[in-house]
Amino acid sequence: MLDVLDRILDRLEEWIVCVLIGAATCITFVAVVHRYGASNSVVLATWAKAHGLVWLNLAAEEVYVSLTSINLSWAQELATYMFVWMAKFGAALGVRTGIHVGVDVFVKQLSPASRKPVIVFALACGALFTGIIGTLGALYVYELDADQVSQELEWPSWIIYLCIPLGSYLMCFRFLQVMWRYQRSGYVPHQGHGVEYQVREAAAAAAQRAGVAEPAR
Repeated sequence: MLDVLDRILDRLEEWIVCVLIGAATCITFVAVVHRYGASNSVVLATWAKAHGLVWLNLAAEEVYVSLTSINLSWAQELATYMFVWMAKFGAALGVRTGIHVGVDVFVKQLSPASRKPVIVFALACGALFTGIIGTLGALYVYELDADQVSQELEWPSWIIYLCIPLGSYLMCFRFLQVMWRYQRSGYVPHQGHGVEYQVREAAAAAAQRAGVAEPAR
């Protein structure tokens, strides 16, 4: 049951990040095209009128009227909030997959016996820090005025800032999860340039030494 819930959480985490970054990118693209289309249509209409191109002047003015009738003033604010939410949940995804930047020169110089407590301490510090940030974020959201809304979208501010406790607590959970798995298996997720996760390589090597089939990826 725990494995099933863990897989569901993994997929949900990935889908949230993918949907948010994809939607924010599309909204930003549409907003930029809308803004430049409206401004350039005015320039084109002025140029066409000066050169006696009546049909082009009318067409450019029609494009300008059509674009200005569409209100996209909320697009930038929504895209910003989406990227913030994506960053918070993406940080938790980064802990799970080991893609965060880390300096392990000192750790690699230690013996395996001395290396383990250092790694556990580092993971515990990450869990403690994100847990504190999540708690402070939850208190901040709780103390927000219920009538306070965003400037353009007019959404309740507590919904927008809810990404702070949710993302931080999820990141804290991922640190604890990595620490627990490291204590059991001795491996932490790590991703380098052009290589797969070392935890997969280590699992495959351990399985080969044990004379069993390579674990499914």
